[in-house]
Amino acid sequence: MSTQSGVELDLKAVPESVSPEASGGAAVVTEQKGVVRRMPVKPGNAALQRTRIASSGNTAGVPPAGASAGQTPGAGGRRSAFKGATAHEMAAKHRDISVAEFFQKNRHLLGFDSPRKALLTAVKEAVDNSLDACEEAGILPEVEVRIEVAGNGSAPPPSQADRFIVTVTDNGPGIPKKNVGKVFAKLLYGSKFHRLRMSRGQQGIGISAAGMYGQLTTGKPVRVRTKIAGEPKTHCLEISIDTKRNEPVEHESDTVDWDREHGTQVAIELEGRYQRGRSSVDEYLELCAIANPHARLTYRTPEGETRVYERGVGELPRAPREIKPHPLGIELGMLIKMAKDTKSHWLSGFLSTDFSRVSPKVADEVCKLAKLSPRMHPKELFGDKAEALYRAIQHSKFMNPPTDCLSPIGEKAILAGLVKTLKANFYVASTRPPKVYRGNPFVIECGLAFGKGDAAQAKDPAKVAAEQLEKIQNGQVEARAEGEEEDEEVEMARVIRFANRVPLLYQQSACAMYQGVLKTAWRNYGLSQSKGAPPQGPLVVFIHMASVWVPFTSEAKEAIASYDEILDEVKRAVQECGRKLAIWIHKREHAKNEFERRNTFQRYIEEVAESCKRIKNGKLDAERLKRQLQKIAEHLTGGEETDRILNKKKEGAQEDLENTVELTPEGLKGDLPVLGSETADAAGSGAAGPLPAAAVKVPEDKAPPLQTGELIAGATAKTKQVNLDLSKARARKGAKGKSGGKKSAAERSLFDE
Repeated sequence: MSTQSGVELDLKAVPESVSPEASGGAAVVTEQKGVVRRMPVKPGNAALQRTRIASSGNTAGVPPAGASAGQTPGAGGRRSAFKGATAHEMAAKHRDISVAEFFQKNRHLLGFDSPRKALLTAVKEAVDNSLDACEEAGILPEVEVRIEVAGNGSAPPPSQADRFIVTVTDNGPGIPKKNVGKVFAKLLYGSKFHRLRMSRGQQGIGISAAGMYGQLTTGKPVRVRTKIAGEPKTHCLEISIDTKRNEPVEHESDTVDWDREHGTQVAIELEGRYQRGRSSVDEYLELCAIANPHARLTYRTPEGETRVYERGVGELPRAPREIKPHPLGIELGMLIKMAKDTKSHWLSGFLSTDFSRVSPKVADEVCKLAKLSPRMHPKELFGDKAEALYRAIQHSKFMNPPTDCLSPIGEKAILAGLVKTLKANFYVASTRPPKVYRGNPFVIECGLAFGKGDAAQAKDPAKVAAEQLEKIQNGQVEARAEGEEEDEEVEMARVIRFANRVPLLYQQSACAMYQGVLKTAWRNYGLSQSKGAPPQGPLVVFIHMASVWVPFTSEAKEAIASYDEILDEVKRAVQECGRKLAIWIHKREHAKNEFERRNTFQRYIEEVAESCKRIKNGKLDAERLKRQLQKIAEHLTGGEETDRILNKKKEGAQEDLENTVELTPEGLKGDLPVLGSETADAAGSGAAGPLPAAAVKVPEDKAPPLQTGELIAGATAKTKQVNLDLSKARARKGAKGKSGGKKSAAERSLFDE
């Protein structure tokens, strides 16, 4: 039951009414706060002034016939009933909503939901735009990021500040003055949304949203400085966004001198919080240097520290080419829209010219399958005809879309980025063949960095085992049983994700790339793994997806949707790198086992030599015998090199470790790219970040000669192979069968005096 105002009535525990004169009298109804209750009426009760007697026929206080529901009868003080708005009144309140107004109220959708994340998002959007502009103009990027504490006079320390000025400067081609306002102060404005080509930005929102956030939190406009090559002056502008109209508002404009030939600088003052560690600006720029080894990044922190990430490769990635939509990647509404906008006059011509991988022959077959005339005008395509054509396209076979619209990083560049940024003992990279999801081509790339890159792990495993054994014998380390390990915190692998060379730092568990890493059986590659968790150990997993349209889960571009095709390719890429890592781990374990065998032999050499001397009644040179037994032990337990010489390992097995880099005591060995000499000198100077210690501490007189354009001295040099003459040992193995147990020359040299 409900009242006229729509309020639900409370009819619980309704007592019987009592007549004002006597029992069994009229029922009295009381209205109070939208609730109707039955009440006993007593003489002199003040509630009688606001009651209606239901059974007495007294109409006092009852609305007259024809009175509206909103009219208040008789006595004053009674609350009027709710009157709903009419359709015309509601329609009069309707108005357009600007996209800028929408994102102003829903800024969390763009990554501005916390001060710390807002600072990172502003830096990310500006750096992405700078890298895209430089690459499209064919310029090797040089980007400088500066974060300063905002304040007049005495500014608080960075850890306590809540307002910062973010300034990003690049050496790009510049922006014409008439376009500056729309680029930095108009949402959904850009050049990348309507083309199918790999790029970092997609929607034309990012940098304008960063400026709008700064304007919303500080009231300050965006300051832009830009210069085009060949123009004498630099344009300086202050711009804000009119959120009601989603249009830029220019406050100041001037021309100044700038010491750059071309480039752009943008400065945004905003509320934020600076904190180092994971998901910070520091981590973003470090990861950006890994995925963009062709860029030189300079970072000036709020504390005044300057970090320079030098180039790892000296050339730009291959420029992607714009392609047309693939027929299997469109939906019915898009098909109808394209048919209305096409310039073709025939349906078959529309299919063959407006789509990729559709030849005139295939177009005629699709029209035949849809039972439509190839000569039909495309503008007549609607209703049942459009649905028939769409179904025919879905049941037809087409070639995969072209992949020259993608520009993957490549194995060599991934290795260069990992080596110059992360300390590790072993690096491996892999690029998968292009695949397609929903008609969009994509490529998955993977890289692994295993180990901590310290001097101890760079040693030969045999030497490490020898040092450990010596410490145990000296009582410095407590001996442990086989398989027993020290009690220490378990280190989990770190997964770093990238989409079109942009690091993804948030929503890791919701990302398809992270799910692909978890679903990989890492135990098959020599690493421990708990169910539903990443592998354990000093491992960094690099995953990159390159596509013309990355399926992000939100406008903030923080995670990738879990399409089956993407998950499958991620697993395959990780498995390919995991197999090479397993080979390297097995090689080190084999060398350690060989040392333990050698140690077992050496433990009894002295006793064997003395026993043989006693058997010979002192006529045997025990010292000579010790040296000969020692030599045999070293030859037969020499590890990988001995296996190769003794034909235990084939020559072609080394091909399994293609696209890998290993840290050895002599330096880096493996497949690092050859670069320009200028880049090599810069990288070799140590300015490129935390290079492995063993790679930069090799003495100059012992280091291999620096090849032209080599990234790091000795990086591409191969370790000198040990030349062991084991012909006697091999002869001894087969001589017993041929000579009936006749002693070989090696055996005679031990005891025959």
